[in-house]
Amino acid sequence: DVQLQASGGGLVQAGGSLRLSCAASGFSFSEYVIGWFRQAPGKEREVVSCISHTTHSDGSTFYRDSVQGRFTASIDNAKKTVYLTMDNLKPEDTAVYSCAAKRTLYGARYYCSHFSLMDYWGKGTQVTVSS
Repeated sequence: DVQLQASGGGLVQAGGSLRLSCAASGFSFSEYVIGWFRQAPGKEREVVSCISHTTHSDGSTFYRDSVQGRFTASIDNAKKTVYLTMDNLKPEDTAVYSCAAKRTLYGARYYCSHFSLMDYWGKGTQVTVSS
């Protein structure tokens, strides 16, 4: 069955970097879209980025505006691991970050538009950015 496990969170100062990992098993990346979501205290869970296989009709990587240019999502197919490299972190990036997956061959942008559309979730990892 599909399983996801996120790791790599920690405490960093503003301007620092972290790389989150999402180890996946039980499925083929070619049939799924993988999303990174975060939830800060007192706020709704929001999408950070989504990445889909090149076989998807709209296969590409998407980012929310506030992290564009600072965060980079990538996939290591051999290791079945999805990464989220976060550079120039800001205090407002503080949140619990989770990875999620949706089985689909199309509509990556749509399924990543809201966390409720995803099917599988890994445990979250805490990212804290101090000012």
